[in-house]
Amino acid sequence: MAKARRPGGSTLRTAQWGAAGVLAGTGLIGLLLFALDRDRTWQALGGGLVVAGASTALGGGLGFLFGVPRVRGGSDEPQGSYAPNTNLEQVSDWLTKVLLGVGLTQLGSLGERLHELGTALAPTLGGGEAAAPFAAALALYFLVFGFLAGWLVTRLALPRALNDADRALDLFLAGQDRDRHGDKVGADDLRVRAMQQLGLLGGSAEHPAALAAQLPPASGSPAGPEGVVAEVRSTARRSALTADQVRALFTDGSEGRRIQALALMQGDPALADLASVLDAIEHPRSGFEQYHALLAARGLLSRLPAAGAQRLRDAVAAQLVDPRGIPYGSDRSWLAEKILSRLQVTAFVPVQPTAEPSPPVAPAATSATTSTSSTTSTSSTSATSEAGS
Repeated sequence: MAKARRPGGSTLRTAQWGAAGVLAGTGLIGLLLFALDRDRTWQALGGGLVVAGASTALGGGLGFLFGVPRVRGGSDEPQGSYAPNTNLEQVSDWLTKVLLGVGLTQLGSLGERLHELGTALAPTLGGGEAAAPFAAALALYFLVFGFLAGWLVTRLALPRALNDADRALDLFLAGQDRDRHGDKVGADDLRVRAMQQLGLLGGSAEHPAALAAQLPPASGSPAGPEGVVAEVRSTARRSALTADQVRALFTDGSEGRRIQALALMQGDPALADLASVLDAIEHPRSGFEQYHALLAARGLLSRLPAAGAQRLRDAVAAQLVDPRGIPYGSDRSWLAEKILSRLQVTAFVPVQPTAEPSPPVAPAATSATTSTSSTTSTSSTSATSEAGS
């Protein structure tokens, strides 16, 4: 589930940052040398930094407006599909045309405008004859630098960020649809993929390269182990396999068959076996297997008795605190925490032993009292009789 990186991407990124650093450093070194030759060195240096920063910010804003990507529209999009907001693109288009039109009309007076700008900024750099042209050159230099930096960053980073956000939203909406149809496992799987698309979760469920050869080819679904698992999960309720056969498939030994069994358990909780799920959680062959074991456990939550829920909670909690278990901030940790939060809702109240009925003390005492009273009465009667005699 981790995103693939292009080879040489880090080298290209380093070269880009190096070029930007050289350009910015050249301007700053020039400002430093100019300030050291002024009577008021610190004033010239501070004022020059402010001018450079303001020019860079203005140029970066202009570069952003020119670099906002266009949304590709087509008639083949499904009815009711998500359409991104294009207001920023329209504003960028309007402002770009306005700025170009105004700039072309004022092109003849560009030199005069730069002279006026330098004269206005000269006091900031300490004044003098050399301050005006240097201020104009400094502002122009960092304006162009900011424009190029803003345009490149917008052109390279913004389309990727927008695509990731659109893809994540599509996955999240698909997960909400699965949730409404009762497919809790598929909904959580799509939510995890959406958060991975946004970089909110680490992709700790990478599958080994040999796993692809152990799984059957997927038909009509995305290639790779994820596509195979999704296809098996969607066809689980139509499968003719029994729970015993799925359990035997899991105990076969190969990781591919274990994951197929877990996918069947995800799609149909009636085929699930708690012992197999716990074994895949506590002793996984890979992070990919443990991830799908947690998904299978997610589908079992409403079917577990109190004792089984307690075993599942202990196993998941132990993997979370184990340094070699579930990594923090990963897709597996999100599922594990969600499982624990659902299990906490259930009140695990121990069954109280039924108290043995106590012997009827009161009736016995009453009988004894009655006997004593009878004996006393008899004795009294006898004594009265003897006295009468």
